Amino acid sequence: MKKIIAAAVLLSACSYGAFAQKYFTNKGVTTFYSSTLVEDIKATNKQTSALINTNENSLVCVMENTKFVFPKSLMQEHFNENYMESDKYPKSSFTGTYNKKIDPNVDGEYSVTVSGKLSIHGTLKDVSVPATIKVKNGQITGHAVFKVKTKDYNIKIPTIVVSKIAEEIQVTIDFTASKM
Repeated sequence: MKKIIAAAVLLSACSYGAFAQKYFTNKGVTTFYSSTLVEDIKATNKQTSALINTNENSLVCVMENTKFVFPKSLMQEHFNENYMESDKYPKSSFTGTYNKKIDPNVDGEYSVTVSGKLSIHGTLKDVSVPATIKVKNGQITGHAVFKVKTKDYNIKIPTIVVSKIAEEIQVTIDFTASKM
């Protein structure tokens, strides 16, 4: 009897693993854009990791702050040393869920709301943003655009450059993930 129960548990675990729908990439793209009357600043990180689990409607995105590339090296240096303090807070992340079931086996596009915890500069905040999830040819793409207030994440902007950096930064995340 013990062998039958053990076999049933093992079969259950194996079948769950067979149906687990996890998709991953470490080549997602995160950009941020700050626009003021004095200056526009844009930076891109092409090494954002994203994991989406369609069984749980969950999503995790993680990026190293030092991987943002700026048009001017001095901007990049100031971003990492003065604003993000990347040596102290090396990563930013999001962990959450989306509100609609998607079928990873059927091509389609889904407008969803993604809700969860956004961690920037050592500060964790609840966020909820509209996003688009697409299923095509066995891959899942994600796209979201949202605003982040620097003061909400304790990012200090020195008075001397306050006119060059917007109080709200537009963040865009795009990724294409493949089945694990």
